[in-house]
Amino acid sequence: MRPHVELIQENDYVWHGAELVGGEGRASERRLSVDEEDGSCSLRVDFHTDWGRGPGIHHANTEYHVLEGSMTYNGKEIGKGGYVYAPKGVPTEAITFSEGTRLLHYREYGDAGFDAVESTRATRWKGAREDVIVIDTEAMTWDAVPNPGPMPGLFIKYLHVDPETGFYTRLVHAQEGWTDHRLAHHPCYEEAYTVQGHMEYNFGTLDLGTYFFRPARVKHGHFTSLEGGATWLLRSDGELFNWYTQSEWVRWGGEAINYGPGEGRMRWSTSSHDLGAGAPGRSDRDLADLRASVRYQREQGEIDEEYVQHGTGTDKSLLAIAKAVDAARLQGGHGDDDHEHEHAPVNADWGADPRSLEHPDERTDDLAYVWGAGRNWRKGDPIPAPILSSRPVRSRSAGRWNGDGM
Repeated sequence: MRPHVELIQENDYVWHGAELVGGEGRASERRLSVDEEDGSCSLRVDFHTDWGRGPGIHHANTEYHVLEGSMTYNGKEIGKGGYVYAPKGVPTEAITFSEGTRLLHYREYGDAGFDAVESTRATRWKGAREDVIVIDTEAMTWDAVPNPGPMPGLFIKYLHVDPETGFYTRLVHAQEGWTDHRLAHHPCYEEAYTVQGHMEYNFGTLDLGTYFFRPARVKHGHFTSLEGGATWLLRSDGELFNWYTQSEWVRWGGEAINYGPGEGRMRWSTSSHDLGAGAPGRSDRDLADLRASVRYQREQGEIDEEYVQHGTGTDKSLLAIAKAVDAARLQGGHGDDDHEHEHAPVNADWGADPRSLEHPDERTDDLAYVWGAGRNWRKGDPIPAPILSSRPVRSRSAGRWNGDGM
C-alpha cells in the first residue's frame, strides 16, 4: 500500500540513479511514490545520455509518457506526448530515449525487473492477457468526460483501460472555470501529475510538476480551475465512481495530562472549522466559481447545498455535540458529576454507522489491515464511508492543507 502523498512539487524530491535494468546509458529518477510491499512506483525520469535496451519482458505493468524529448519503440519515434504501455509478462520490442528526454514512468504490481529475450516471439508469462499499447497522445483529440461533475468543461484522452480490473490511465483537462464545490471519495486509488495549468483545491495548488497519490476513500475536493485550465496524467486502479458529501466537519480533542500551563489535566479541542478560520482561505474568484457551480447544479434539477467556506458561519461540530448533550439529558443524564454511579451510554443519533456502509468482507479479506485499500465496486453495492488522512506526506514548497473541507 502506498502512503498518501498530497500535494508535492517534484522539485522537492531528491534525484536517484534510475533503476532501469538491462539498459545502456545514464538516467536519474525522482521517486514520486513507492509501494514497498510489491515494488509499484511512480517516477519522474531524466535521461542524461541516449539510453536504450533491447526486447524483453517487464516484471510489472509498465508505462512511459514523454514530457519532453523523444522515444523510439520498435523503430517508430514519438516526441512529446509519446506513450507506451508494456504489460507484465508480455514480450516487448526494443525501446530507446534520446538525451535530454524527460518522462513519467510507472511500474504497477511488480518491481523493476526486466528479462532480455531474443525477440517478441518469446513465450508470454502464464496469465498475461493484455497487449502492448503505443500512442502519440499529441495526435489524439479530447473527448468530453461523460460525467464531468456539477459543471461541463472536463475533457479526457484514454490511454490504457484494463477491461477486467477497470485500471485506467488517462490525460484529463479541466478548462478555465471548471469547478466542483463538493468533496468526493472513490473506491479506488487516484494519482495525478500536473503537466499544464493551475487548479486550486483543499490540499493545495495543482500546477506544473505537482503530484499526488491518494488511497481509496480519502476525501478531497472543492476544485476551481484557474487561468488556462489544468491538465494531468491521471491513473486509478479501478473504475472511478464519485461519492459526494457536503457541509463536512470533524472535531477531535482529549484530556492533556502532562502538558499545558500549570498542573493537572487540561482539556483541548479543535475542529476542521478552526483550521479553515486560520487558513488563507479562498480568493473572491474561487468563492464566486464555487457558488456558480451550486447554481448550475440546481438549474439541472439536482438537490444541492449552498457552498459555505470552512471557518465561516456556524461550526457544525458544535451543533452535533449540543444535540448529543440534549440526548444524554433526555436519557437520564444530568450536570452534577459529584457522585459514584455510572451513566448509561448515550445513544445519540449520528446518522449511519460507517461500518454499515462497508462491504461485509472488507474487515476479513487480505487488505483488511489498511482502510485506504481499494475494492472492486459495482452499482448497487454499499457505498463505503470516507476515511480521513489529515496529515498526508506533502511538499515543503507547494503542499498545504488549508482546512477547506476534509
